[in-house]
Amino acid sequence: MRDAYLIGTGQSPYGSYPNESYRSLFQTAYEAATDSVDNGIDSDEIDEAFVGMISIGGRQLGLSAPAVTEHVGLHGIPTTRVENACAASGSAVRHAVQAVQSGMADVALAGGVESMTDLSSDTTRYWFGVSGETEWERMAGTTFSGVYAQIASAHMEAYGTTREQLSQVAVKSHSNGAKNPKAHLGFECSLEQAEGAPTIADPLTLYHCCPTSDGAAAVLVASEDVAAEYTDRPVRIAGVGAAGDGVGLFQRESYTNLPATRKAGQQAYKMAGVGPDDVDFAEVHDCFSIAEILAYEDLGFCEPGEGGQLIADGVTTLEGDLPVNTSGGLKSKGHPIGATGAGQLVEAFDQLRGEADDRQVEDARCGLTHNVGGSGGAAVVHVLESPEEMEVSA
Repeated sequence: MRDAYLIGTGQSPYGSYPNESYRSLFQTAYEAATDSVDNGIDSDEIDEAFVGMISIGGRQLGLSAPAVTEHVGLHGIPTTRVENACAASGSAVRHAVQAVQSGMADVALAGGVESMTDLSSDTTRYWFGVSGETEWERMAGTTFSGVYAQIASAHMEAYGTTREQLSQVAVKSHSNGAKNPKAHLGFECSLEQAEGAPTIADPLTLYHCCPTSDGAAAVLVASEDVAAEYTDRPVRIAGVGAAGDGVGLFQRESYTNLPATRKAGQQAYKMAGVGPDDVDFAEVHDCFSIAEILAYEDLGFCEPGEGGQLIADGVTTLEGDLPVNTSGGLKSKGHPIGATGAGQLVEAFDQLRGEADDRQVEDARCGLTHNVGGSGGAAVVHVLESPEEMEVSA
């Protein structure tokens, strides 16, 4: 298989934009991605597109992907909508990589978009809830915050994880997000604010939960045969992994880990020829603070049960040995469901090219992105290498 590279990435601001359509949000991200290609790219050079979205509120459920690609001027190319709950655009990137590696495309577009704030909270909650297990969880009244509260409670009981450690995740993420001009909640918070915020689902407070966001993200994936035509600083997608699991918590043996993340991470590490110790920074799926702690453990950054101590010791802060969610993560940057996974690669691209401004990780050579669907029914992991780590065919 041919190697695949990121040659350009872009995203819209994340936040509340009720007057923006999902088409216009995607256009903002697409234009930012094409503008970021060092040597430029024309729309007729893009061979295929994959777009992740749930379509909150039931808007354009059928043919929603060509609805956005035609809007941005990608006329006639094969376009596929990818639905994998919150892992939709991470999965879309995986499909684009596969298309390039197989030779079906030289350049593929992958991205995602979601409009979530132009409807009532009840309507949004209903459509968001369809990503949970329907019969035994959603129809019984369980929300995602309730599901992750059960996960947090189980982790606390099994390993002694504390609510203060959950709050430390939030404080760290907001500190990073305050440096990100695209972040939905781009402000810092104190430990006291996170601890004292209203309880959403015990033990989770408001600051332990990500916001409902509008936004879009897009990335351009090119083969090794053509990457150098577009830039002399492409980012290699060295490893890709994906896995699924039971959609409902009751279908799993344990509440304290996500098997899909573990399997996806192992696949990505093996393909890239690296291990957790080689990762310089990571963007992980922190829809709730406990999800970030689980990711530390499931991705091999620490042993099971040690995730709370990892954040307590400052390892995952911007100044730590393994910065996590330098973008602010879902918690501060925001979580427009269909855009989140691709948005993680936007941050990784910037970090590996040394273009992350005040959030820059020193000497970043290997990055990882981790995108989860629902409460662990799907997971996608990408391992990426900086331009200095490879040679690109001219």
